[in-house]
Amino acid sequence: MAIPLSVLLFLLPLLSPTFISSSPVQDPELVVEEVHKRINASRRNLGFLSCGTGNPIDDCWRCDPDWEKNRQGLADCSIGFGRHAIGGRDGEIYVVTDSGDYDPVNPKPGTLRYAVIQKEPLWIIFQRDMVIKLKEELIMNSFKTIDGRGASVHIAGGPCITIQYVTNIIIHGLNIHDCKQGGNANVRDSPDHYGWRTISDGDGVSIFGGSHVWVDHCSLSNCNDGLVDAIHGSTAITISNNYMTHHNKVMLLGHSDSYTQDKNMQVTIAFNHFGEGLVQRMPRCRHGYFHVVNNDYSHWEMYAIGGSAEPTINSQGNRFLAPDDRFSKEVTKHEDAPQSQWKNWNWRSEGDLLLNGAFFTASGAGASSSYAKASSLGARPSSLITTITNGAGALNCKKGKRC
Repeated sequence: MAIPLSVLLFLLPLLSPTFISSSPVQDPELVVEEVHKRINASRRNLGFLSCGTGNPIDDCWRCDPDWEKNRQGLADCSIGFGRHAIGGRDGEIYVVTDSGDYDPVNPKPGTLRYAVIQKEPLWIIFQRDMVIKLKEELIMNSFKTIDGRGASVHIAGGPCITIQYVTNIIIHGLNIHDCKQGGNANVRDSPDHYGWRTISDGDGVSIFGGSHVWVDHCSLSNCNDGLVDAIHGSTAITISNNYMTHHNKVMLLGHSDSYTQDKNMQVTIAFNHFGEGLVQRMPRCRHGYFHVVNNDYSHWEMYAIGGSAEPTINSQGNRFLAPDDRFSKEVTKHEDAPQSQWKNWNWRSEGDLLLNGAFFTASGAGASSSYAKASSLGARPSSLITTITNGAGALNCKKGKRC
């Protein structure tokens, strides 16, 4: 899409001025050409001009046909509370060549498990399409990215991903489904340590005491417990661009009502598509601050957003399409508390599109300081949801082409 000359000239002050000489500009066409160059070099800052989807994450990297040569640039595209998660940006690229998971205590080089436990930062990619059935939880070490772009990668049929007491993790472009419980086994979590694991919950992605975590463009379904759960003091998390289907308890954010260490939890849930076969918990929040922004809720059976223990929930620019069941029209569920208590919880709906009888029960006085802690990016209008969430889930990226 061509950008009008008047717009380009208007943008000149926004761009780095290093290319502007002190002499008058004689040829407007040269100015236009130079501005185009600067825009292409500044996609991160002016991403809304590059692809025009209104999705700042996708506009940051998906326009580039050479994305495969700059994989680690993805780390600079995050938004929200998890925006500082750099994963393995500053490390080497590690190629998974073996889909097996033979020994959780002594993983074989070339396997995904071997890669994620290493001490140094790594950006982990896949040599080819593969289905990885893990024997036990995949316990990650800090500063790791699992990047499924360019291959169809399924983690399925066994225990799945655990992010426990580590930081700076990016999970991108995976199909995570049919996750089972694991445990009562020894599992290695670093080159020099392994330990006994009790029975796990069977989550798709379990974040336990983790921070600076970004889960983006994954397709998740049909796991034993949650699709993405974050508990036990986890914070600085962004869950974005995912496609979630066929599951009951989708997302739990908070350990328990009595676990007050979660009071500082901050989670951004943005640009996801909550699709067919979902029942509840999109998300279910406890202590902390939650920004639910520009998601598409096309299916739920019980409710979409719930919580207990006085969370602050800031719902902005989402599209909520209620089910036909007249008893399930309410978006929200205030859990485990009488109205005399939950009426003081700060829950708001701002710019949400409520369809087919959907309604959001707001509460609280709307303390500005509380909502400031539950704000992580500017919401786009809900009328743009189809465009913003069109690419939710794992993408079919081909080398040499825009993704």
